[in-house]
Amino acid sequence: MKKDKEQIDNSPMPRREFFRKISKAIAGAGVLALGGAAATKVKGNKSASLYWQIDPEKCTQCGRCETSCVMPVSAVRCIHANKVCGYCDLCGGYYRTNAKELNTAAENMICPTGAIQRKFVEDPYFEYTIDEDLCNGCGKCVKGCSSFGNGSLFLQIRQDLCLNCNECSIANVCASGAITRVPYETAYKMKDQA
Repeated sequence: MKKDKEQIDNSPMPRREFFRKISKAIAGAGVLALGGAAATKVKGNKSASLYWQIDPEKCTQCGRCETSCVMPVSAVRCIHANKVCGYCDLCGGYYRTNAKELNTAAENMICPTGAIQRKFVEDPYFEYTIDEDLCNGCGKCVKGCSSFGNGSLFLQIRQDLCLNCNECSIANVCASGAITRVPYETAYKMKDQA
């Protein structure tokens, strides 16, 4: 027993100090947990957050949205403003400019992933929809629509796919300065709602 007491006395830290340090560590962990809960609450409050957005009026469809996003497939997608669309038979966002025939052969399509779907409405009108799961944000269809159509196709960052990085890698390389951070209320600037 005397030997046990000597071992305790020779220990580097007295028992009471050990428990004091443990209690401080537990209290510190509790404060961190509360801070984390508060941060999660603020993050869930979308009105207090800012989101990356592309201004369709400034976007030049340079193709950097597809290649510069940190996501494996870019968080940028093509959006179709249905109210603006002319439902043209010869759609500049659907067909290549040098298409030999107006059919759905792959060599005639401007979209490299086949994300634009076309459905006959009545002669000569067609309805165009975007399959966002196939879209990679390359902007080729948007460029074609802006050059040879009325500009009803435009690029936008999908907030459900975006990591909302502190420094957006696409914004860093955007030559036109079209990507900025905006409040949640204006996170989806649409051409057909302007």
